[in-house]
Amino acid sequence: MRMALDRRRFLHSGAAALGVAALSGAAPSGTAAHMSAPGGPPSAAPSAGERPVVSPLYPEVGPGTAFLDHRSLLGDLPEAEWYEANIPFVDLPDAAIQDTYYYRWRVIKHALKYTGPREGWIFSEFLGPVGYSAPYGGINAAAAHHIREARWLRDHRYLDDYITYWLRGSGSGPKPATDFLNKNTTDWAHQYSFWVADAVVARASTDGRWEYALGLLDALERQWMRWAPQFDAEIGLYWQTPVWDAMEYTASSYQSDDPYHGGEGFRPTLNAYQYGDAKAIAALLRRRGHRGDEAKAARYDERARALQVQQERWLWDEEDQFYKHVMRDGNPGRRRIADRELIGFLPWYFHMAPAGNAAAWAQLRDPEGFAAPFGPTTVERRSPWFMYQALEGCCRWNGPSWPFATSQTLTALANLLIDYPAQPYVDRTDYYAVLRAYALTQRKDGKPYVAEAHHPDEDRWIYDSRGHSEDYNHSTFNDLVLSGLLGIRSQPDDTVFLAPLVPREWDHFAVENLPYHGHNLSVLFDRSGRHYGHGAGLSVWLNGRRIHRQAGLEPVRLTIGRARQHSLPREVDDLANVEQKGFPLARASYTFPLDSPAKAIDGQNLHLDTPSSRWTNYGSPNAVDWLAVDFGVPTPVSDLRISFYDDGGGVRTPDSYELHYLGRDGSWHPLPGQHRIPRTPRPGTLNRVLLDRAVTTTALRLTATRASGGAVGVTAWQSWRTEDPRLVLAVKTPSHGFVPVVPGRAVKVTATITATATAVVSSQLLVPDGWQVLPRRPVRPITLRAGKTLSVDWWVTAPADLPRLLPQPLRLLVRSRGEGAERFVSSIVALAQAG
Repeated sequence: MRMALDRRRFLHSGAAALGVAALSGAAPSGTAAHMSAPGGPPSAAPSAGERPVVSPLYPEVGPGTAFLDHRSLLGDLPEAEWYEANIPFVDLPDAAIQDTYYYRWRVIKHALKYTGPREGWIFSEFLGPVGYSAPYGGINAAAAHHIREARWLRDHRYLDDYITYWLRGSGSGPKPATDFLNKNTTDWAHQYSFWVADAVVARASTDGRWEYALGLLDALERQWMRWAPQFDAEIGLYWQTPVWDAMEYTASSYQSDDPYHGGEGFRPTLNAYQYGDAKAIAALLRRRGHRGDEAKAARYDERARALQVQQERWLWDEEDQFYKHVMRDGNPGRRRIADRELIGFLPWYFHMAPAGNAAAWAQLRDPEGFAAPFGPTTVERRSPWFMYQALEGCCRWNGPSWPFATSQTLTALANLLIDYPAQPYVDRTDYYAVLRAYALTQRKDGKPYVAEAHHPDEDRWIYDSRGHSEDYNHSTFNDLVLSGLLGIRSQPDDTVFLAPLVPREWDHFAVENLPYHGHNLSVLFDRSGRHYGHGAGLSVWLNGRRIHRQAGLEPVRLTIGRARQHSLPREVDDLANVEQKGFPLARASYTFPLDSPAKAIDGQNLHLDTPSSRWTNYGSPNAVDWLAVDFGVPTPVSDLRISFYDDGGGVRTPDSYELHYLGRDGSWHPLPGQHRIPRTPRPGTLNRVLLDRAVTTTALRLTATRASGGAVGVTAWQSWRTEDPRLVLAVKTPSHGFVPVVPGRAVKVTATITATATAVVSSQLLVPDGWQVLPRRPVRPITLRAGKTLSVDWWVTAPADLPRLLPQPLRLLVRSRGEGAERFVSSIVALAQAG
C-alpha cells in the first residue's frame, strides 16, 4: 500500500530530506559519488546495495555448564535472551537474596542508555533526566558502583563506552563551577567524589581485558591529579564537602552554618578513594612496564602511603576506635566530630586500614551503633543528629538506610573477612545478616524494588518519588553476592580465588557460567551430592569441564590459564536521540497524553509503567496508528530492532506489524527483503528485522496492530549497523561544533578518514533534501594504508531560504570491506548551520 505523506505535519520547518536509494546503482541526487585514488581497485569496496555485516544480537556464551533452569530463574523478565547471554546465574537457598539478585540485573539493564554513535552506552543513575547531570544524564557519584556491578556482564561494550565517557568523553568535559553543580570543580568527572581507577582495575581483574585498562592510564592519572586543588599540604589530606560525596544533610554538615552545602572537611571518603586509585594506577603502570613506569608507580605508592599515614593521624579516633570527619574551617586544633558515620568503614574497601583497627567493626552489630532491621544506619544511633529531620523530605544521610553506603560497607566487610587476619568483632554471619537485611530492604508491595533511602527500622522507603526514584541505580548488590557471599575474588593473574562467606548451615548453592577472563566459570556446592547430582562438596567447572573438587568451603586458589580475548563488534544505532532535540525526529498519528513518540527512540528500553519511556496509542480514536521517525538526512537501514510495550492491561503486544520507508516520490513503500526474528511478535521478546539489502532513506514508519483492535506501544525502536573498527571518521568543524554554511552559496566541507589497519574505503557525503553536494575531485574507492589519513572535500550548497541557527544533519558515510570480506558501513553525523 502506498500512502502520500503530508510533510508539513511531519517535519520541522522543511528541515529533513526526502530521498531514498535502495543502494543498488548510481548515487541518488543529493549524495556524493565514490572516491578513490588513481589505480585503486574499485571492486575491493562493497557495491551499493550489498548487505553489510550482520552482528550477533547478543554475545555468545560459549562452552559452559547447564545445571540450572535459567528461564525459571528469570521468571517474567522481558527479553530473557539478554540475561541468558550476559549474566551469571545463581541458585541460592535464600529466596530473598536470590529474587533481589535477578531483580538487580533488571535494574542494570534498565539503566543502560545508548547516547548515540559518538559515545555509545552509559549507565544512568535515574531512569529519567535530572537537572544536575552531565551530558546525556550521566552522574559520576555512583559510577564506580556501576562499574563494579556491571563488570560481571559478558558484553564488554557497555563498560568500555561508559568508562571512556567519564575519562575521555563528554563526562570528562567542562562543568560550570556553581554552587548547584559543585563550585569547587570544573569538570563533570569531579562533580562528585569518584574512585574510578580502583573500579577499572577491579573490572580488568574480572574480564581479563588489561589492554583496555592500560590504554586508559593517561586519563586515569589526569583524573587523579585533578583533585589536587582539594589537597591540604599542611595535614596531607584531601578535603571534601559532604554534599559532593553525594551526602546532603549529614551529621557532619549539620554542624556547620550550611547543613546542605556546608561542612567541608577531611573525610574518610575522598582520601580513601584517592588512596585506592593511587594503588590501582601503580598496579597498571607496573603491568604496562614501559621505561620509567616502575619509578612512577613507586611515586604513586608513596602518595598512597602518605595518605594512609595522615589518615591514621588525623581521622582515626583511638578512643572511639573509628574513622571520623574533621572540619576544615573554624577548627584549628583539627578536632574530630563526636559522631561515627558509616563512611568510617570505607578504608577497608581499599585495604587502606591496618589490621589493628578492626575493632571499628563492632559498631556494625551494636544496637547503639549502626545495627538496624533495614540498616545499616548512616550515622550511629548515639548521635544527636540521628534521623534529625530525616522524615521531612529528601535527602538526609544522618540515619536512613542508604543503598549507596550499604554497598560500600559490605564490600569493605568482605575484604576484612577474606583478606585480613582473623579478628573477634565480626564474622560471616554478620556479612550474611547485613546482606539479607539489604535484600529485604529492596521491597515494595511485596516485590523487589530499590529507591533512594529506606527507613532503618520500618519496612518502607522514605525517599521514593514517583517517576524519579524507581529502579534507582546508585548502589551494588550483585557484586556483593558474587564477590562477597559466594566469594569469587577476581585476580590480576591467571588464577581465581574462591572464599565463600555463605552461612555454614547452607547445604547448597551454585553460580553458573560466570564470565571470568574470557572463560565460563561455574561453582557448585552440594553438601550431600543429592541436590544437583554432581557429587558432594564444592566443585568448580571451567568452560564446561570440572577442574576442581573439595569436600568443604575452605578458601582455594585455582589456576585457570591465560585470559581469552573476545572482542565484540562496534554497533551503532542511527535512530537514537537521547536528548530528544533535532533529528532523528519521531512523530505519531496519535499518542496517549502521558507518553511520547520521542521516547521510543530515547536510547532506553524500559518495561515499566512509571516512569514512561515509550510511545503508546492508548485511547486512540483511530482504527490503526503509525509511529514514524525522520532521520533528517539519507541514512542506511539494514538491521531494525523493536521492543513492544505490554503492560498486561490496556496495552498489549501486537499480533502483527508493518515497516515502511519513505521514497523519493514522497510515498511510503514496504521495506523489501525483511527477515523477522521472531516471525510474529511475542510478549517480552525483542523483534529483529534484517534486510536482504540495505536501504537508504530519510524516514521509517511502523504500524503495529492487534486483532482485537486494542492499543499497542513501543519502548524502543532501533536501527543498528556494524562499524569498521579500523576506521576513525571526522568532519572538520570550528570550535562551536557546527559546519558553517551560507544559504545559496557553495562552501567547502572537509572530512577525514583515518585507518588503524589497511582498508579499502569508499566515501559519500549525504545531505538533506533541497541541498546540493559535489565532490571536489573525482571519486572512486581507495586503499587507505594503516596509520594514514584520507582528507576528502565536498562543495555543499544549502537552500537559499535555509533559516539561520537551525542545525541540519550532514552524514559522512564510508563503506569498507573487512579482512574476512565483511562489508562495513561506518558513518558519523555533523550538524551544519547558517550563522
